[in-house]
Amino acid sequence: MKLPQVQEAQRYAGLYVVDFGDHCGVGFRAEEVAELLDSEAFSHVTVYRVHNAYPDGRMELVGVRRETFHLEKGMFFYASEEPQGRDDFERLLAWARSHPAPSRAKVHLARYEDGRCVTALIYPAEHDPQFAQWLLDADYMTQGAAEGGVEAVQRYYRQGPTILAREQLYPAEAGQPMTGQELIEATRKAVVR
Repeated sequence: MKLPQVQEAQRYAGLYVVDFGDHCGVGFRAEEVAELLDSEAFSHVTVYRVHNAYPDGRMELVGVRRETFHLEKGMFFYASEEPQGRDDFERLLAWARSHPAPSRAKVHLARYEDGRCVTALIYPAEHDPQFAQWLLDADYMTQGAAEGGVEAVQRYYRQGPTILAREQLYPAEAGQPMTGQELIEATRKAVVR
């Protein structure tokens, strides 16, 4: 794989590299990669996330499984009583208002049959590293247990707790991702965005 030369490599950290076989594209957003992977024309591509980038243009890449772009991950913060759960929910939303989420996400305050409450943060799996950092930056802590991952999301949906409150989070505007014909045109050459 031969990456094109890039200027200011650090700006690509967290973005994606797509290896098309005969050339590579650098600087794709998660939404763009997901659209590429949905197309049969690009069923052969390999995807990497830029883990680190350096001023001299070097990049550390991490391979990303295709399935990642079709899964949801989440973080679940449990509370033994509703007032505590509601406080966890409101604190997370307050953080999201002052520091937009890394991508779209849903936040639920839900109650299980046994009375326990959970603040559920569910997002596209490809944004997991960004959400982990976002929660660390918030210093978001709860008194109850916490868990996360794909399996935790699936279990949450299976158990079907009663949703008491819900919010949809959106990222700060970063311009519209390429879609459709724009994306196809961009993949025909070595792309540096």
